[in-house]
Amino acid sequence: MSRQVISTAHAPAAIGSYSQALRCGDTVYLSGQIPLDPATGQLAPGSIDAQIRRVFDNLSAVAQAAGGRLDDVVKLNVYLTDLAHYAAVNRIMADYFTAPYPARAALGVASLPRGAQIEADAVMVLGS
Repeated sequence: MSRQVISTAHAPAAIGSYSQALRCGDTVYLSGQIPLDPATGQLAPGSIDAQIRRVFDNLSAVAQAAGGRLDDVVKLNVYLTDLAHYAAVNRIMADYFTAPYPARAALGVASLPRGAQIEADAVMVLGS
C-alpha cells in the first residue's frame, strides 16, 4: 500500500523528522500537534484553553488537508503536562467533535516540545 504525505501551511510545519500526516489507503495518521501558531511558529499565548483550541485547530487543518474532518477521527491521544487540565480538554473537545466521539487516551507527561502544556495526535479513517 502506498503512503501519501499530507502537508498544509494551515498547521505548523514539522519541527523534526516527521510528516504532518501520512495517508495509507483510507487511514490517515496525524502526527502530534502542539499549540504552535502556524503563522508565527510560536506557542499560542494565553490560557490553557487557548492552547487546547490551537491544538484542535491544527489537527483540524491537517485533517482537512487529508480530505477529512475531525469527526472522521477514530482514535485521539492527548498528552498533558498537568492532568488538572483534563476537564478543560473535555469541555473544549465538545466544540470540535460530535458524537460518536473517537476512542481516546489522555496521558500525563513530564514535558512536551517547546514547553507546550498539551499535545494531541490522531488516527482518522476516511470514506466510512
